[in-house]
Amino acid sequence: MQTVTTTSSDRRATLSLFTRLRSAQGQDDPFPIYAALRSLGPVAPAPWGGHLVTGFDLCDRILRSPAWLEPDRRWREKQGPRTRWSAPSAREISSTLPALNPPDHSRVRQAAGTFDRSTIQGIAPTVTRVTDRLLDTLADRLRDGEADFAAVVAEELPVATIGTWLGLPEADWPRLRELTHDQVFTQELLPTASQLARSDAAMAELRAYFLDLVRDRRARPGDDPISGWITRWDALESDQDKADEGVYFLALFFLLAALETTATLLATMVLRLVEEPDRWDLVADNPDLAPAFVEETLRHDAPTHVISRVAAHDCALNGLEIRADDMVHLMVGAAHRDPDRHPDPDRFDLRRKPAHLAFSAGIHYCLGAPLARMEADTLLRRLVTRLPRLTLVRRPTMAPRRVVFRRLLNLDVALA
Repeated sequence: MQTVTTTSSDRRATLSLFTRLRSAQGQDDPFPIYAALRSLGPVAPAPWGGHLVTGFDLCDRILRSPAWLEPDRRWREKQGPRTRWSAPSAREISSTLPALNPPDHSRVRQAAGTFDRSTIQGIAPTVTRVTDRLLDTLADRLRDGEADFAAVVAEELPVATIGTWLGLPEADWPRLRELTHDQVFTQELLPTASQLARSDAAMAELRAYFLDLVRDRRARPGDDPISGWITRWDALESDQDKADEGVYFLALFFLLAALETTATLLATMVLRLVEEPDRWDLVADNPDLAPAFVEETLRHDAPTHVISRVAAHDCALNGLEIRADDMVHLMVGAAHRDPDRHPDPDRFDLRRKPAHLAFSAGIHYCLGAPLARMEADTLLRRLVTRLPRLTLVRRPTMAPRRVVFRRLLNLDVALA
């Protein structure tokens, strides 16, 4: 096998790019940096070890291949006790569905049950009702001047949707949303010690909250998903404490998957809508463009910009020698702007055929993708038909020091 040698200059180049990526300017617009990263080739060395993959087709192939695994609990334990992988929050997240490999993944997916068209149809009335209520609030705020769309709508719709579906008390929604924002750092690429501490505290509070909730639903079951998961886990696990923990991890997974990334999708979609007046008029005149608008938003600037995998065994990747357990970071934010896959990739173009990895691919394709799409589609259609055209007041501020998860801290709009 012919191999390609990685030099120290290669690592210095990627280190420089990642330093820029984590700056305020890089957080605001990472795509020129991604272009520079792609210029190093479809696979480049990560400064801290492992490799970065920027080509769309190669990212897609890795996500669909059984030769590449999630960095699961077994892998994390092998990294040693003084690494970021040994943090309590990192260990906790490794037991949720997205971090599992077969056969554990198959078993938990079976316990989760179906999240199919009928489930989405059952949730749809809640999404429409909540969307209309939030848009009423937005319209009231806009009468007095500008309003923060991210705070008023984008952050509220996902938590109301998943909170209603899971039967979580409405009074708990704000705190649960805050905790999801804090826990995300354990899934970031380069978390600091203070960020990991925030994640550890958030995950401990989420664990206590959901285990109490599971025990309450076991004592007083209802017609809700958590009660259903208790029944399914009891059929799979004879130890009640282990069954309750299995239900907890499912509830945790659905909450985390449904909140921050969906809120980012909604805010980013509306940013794309209001930053160019012609786009609002185009969708208002033809609301059936909404699905295409959602998909192009997911390609153009997805909520998640990095997905990590580890090699199941020794292999070659684009001529590079990869050892078992070596990690690769799939830079999907860069891959979505790969000109070999998307001509004129920086252009927001509703005529493109959908092709993105925003929901991953393969066995780990996002279980909640239909729900996120439905929330975005509903919001976009209701927004352009119920409100006059909005305009962007100022560019939003992005959450600092993130590489994996994008988040708009504000989206200030006004009536045009």
